Amino acid sequence: MALAIFDLDNTLLAGDSDVAWGQFLVSNNIVDGDYYARENQRYYEQYKDGTLDIMEFLAFALKPLSELAPERLNVLHAQFMTDDILPMITDDARALVNRHRQQGDTLMIITATNRFVTEPIARELGIEYLLATEPEQQDGRYTGRVSGIPCFQHGKVERLHAWLDEHDATLDGSWFYSDSHNDLPLLKEVSHPVAVNPDATLRSHAEAAGWPILQLHPQGE
Repeated sequence: MALAIFDLDNTLLAGDSDVAWGQFLVSNNIVDGDYYARENQRYYEQYKDGTLDIMEFLAFALKPLSELAPERLNVLHAQFMTDDILPMITDDARALVNRHRQQGDTLMIITATNRFVTEPIARELGIEYLLATEPEQQDGRYTGRVSGIPCFQHGKVERLHAWLDEHDATLDGSWFYSDSHNDLPLLKEVSHPVAVNPDATLRSHAEAAGWPILQLHPQGE
């Protein structure tokens, strides 16, 4: 069975779950609205530009998890899934996942967004394996720190190779779908790289390399 690997934000989702979670926290008065909205957008622009300091961003993004009880976080996330995430999951995205499922491929999401945000999304899509940035926990609560290697840029490659070793698997015949030039290190590792609604840098690279370009979401989403 081949691996079918999917980036999440702006790939399987017609939007960014990390940014949306921050906006959800602001709109529900969980965090300081003006400051958090401004910083959330600033980090997102850095991500798109390829200049993001991932550890600086994670210190910002994971802090609210450390300030709320797990029970409260779970209630909030259930509302977030209904209000924000389900509308981002298009029929075309579900069909792409199902096509690989029907082919007997092993399904995986690999994302820089943290596991708290993304695990319920992977479950909704019926995708068994999730490699995500891991928020540290102690005594059942989040600490606001990262555990292990952030699943970002070359970190995705490191995390995937560790998973392959653990599962005695290879990248033979593998697929990887992504929208972002930040994922070029991993796109270059797989047998079948596919650019999905790519940013300008990834589109140029995909065109030069002859990679397929898939418009999975309407332009502007």
